[in-house]
Amino acid sequence: MDKLISALAPVVAAGLGIQQLGEILSPVVDKISADNKKIILGIVSLTLGLVLAFTAKLHVLQLLDVTPASGLDTVDAIVTGLIISGGTEGINSILKFLKYSKEDKKNEAATKSPANANANADPAVKSTPSALDEINRK
Repeated sequence: MDKLISALAPVVAAGLGIQQLGEILSPVVDKISADNKKIILGIVSLTLGLVLAFTAKLHVLQLLDVTPASGLDTVDAIVTGLIISGGTEGINSILKFLKYSKEDKKNEAATKSPANANANADPAVKSTPSALDEINRK
């Protein structure tokens, strides 16, 4: 997991940089065309995200072990560019996905070995029907 997070660091940095650039350009775009501000900033972010993904050869799908069919590195770069252009929101989505995947694997492992499920339980705490009734009365 640590290896994956360090591998995603360039994508995080690129997304944060693009988000900060958007903050800097926002007042300038307001003066040029306040009505189209969101569209202009979106196009700038997407363009920079795609340029960074292709030139720096960033591939988020490969890092997440979702490798597209051979020869479709372009698809991976486009997806990475879209994620980068989302700034911290795009990166946050990836981190949430990783967290849910990790929790899912833990839950799956716990259900596969029920004998080990109580191995870490406190021996002083007994889960008997009478003990549960006692707790419910309190």
